[in-house]
Amino acid sequence: MTQAPPAAALHPFDHALALEPAGTHRYLGHTSQDYWNMIGPFGGMTAATLLQAALCHPERLGDPIALTVNFAGPIAEGPFEIEARPSRTNRSTQHWHLALRQDGEVTTTGSAVFAVRRQTWGTGEAVMPDVPPADTLPGMGGFAPVRWLGRYDMRAVRGGKPAAAAGTEHPDSLTQFWLRDAPARTPDYSAVAAWCDAFYPRIFLKRAGFVPAGTVSLTTHFHADAATLAALAGQYVLGSAQAQVFRQGFFDQSAQIWSAAGELLATSHQIVYYKE
Repeated sequence: MTQAPPAAALHPFDHALALEPAGTHRYLGHTSQDYWNMIGPFGGMTAATLLQAALCHPERLGDPIALTVNFAGPIAEGPFEIEARPSRTNRSTQHWHLALRQDGEVTTTGSAVFAVRRQTWGTGEAVMPDVPPADTLPGMGGFAPVRWLGRYDMRAVRGGKPAAAAGTEHPDSLTQFWLRDAPARTPDYSAVAAWCDAFYPRIFLKRAGFVPAGTVSLTTHFHADAATLAALAGQYVLGSAQAQVFRQGFFDQSAQIWSAAGELLATSHQIVYYKE
């Protein structure tokens, strides 16, 4: 008798996203070493997992257009519980309350807005940076002892690594790189949520070195529908990020994610804590 071939191995991102229903509006998950940062999970993975809980909820309406994640406390290695509760559902929009708990304590809070997209007039004012194609650039390689960087194929255009002459500051905090999951994966909304946090803190580049820093709050806006994301398949996307101001222990950091064809897929803005 012919034996069926083994099922394809689950992509590390999908394995990390895996959630088990645990009652009304509740899901159980587990941190993944594949997406580990210095002392906890990569923040983009946490954002993606919170969004995933709403995406797989049976009451979900439409697709996400906005996601805000507030990193209230550390997440330890191990199991966690996510509450994803629709707060209000209108005809074309749906508002969500999100929370991640470990051992009964809230570590992360969030909110999301989902919507039914309609065909309307549209235009864009943002312009994709003029950069070399991804296949003409070398891989960025790791520059910090964190595992999540190995889950992405990054090809730096500028600002790839936080380096400058000793005792000097970099003239700006702009980083641009081509990015895709490793191994390549057809993106979805959870992947885009993670991509928007794939930039190291801008102060590392501006100050040309590492200082204690961490995201406090991250908001992402999704500008592409599900079909647009699916059509990207395993292509690279272009990420661009820069800070606006560093002041009194906090700085902001804005990012854009572009398709290779020049379509703006997502934008994000975060506030980051730093200490000197």
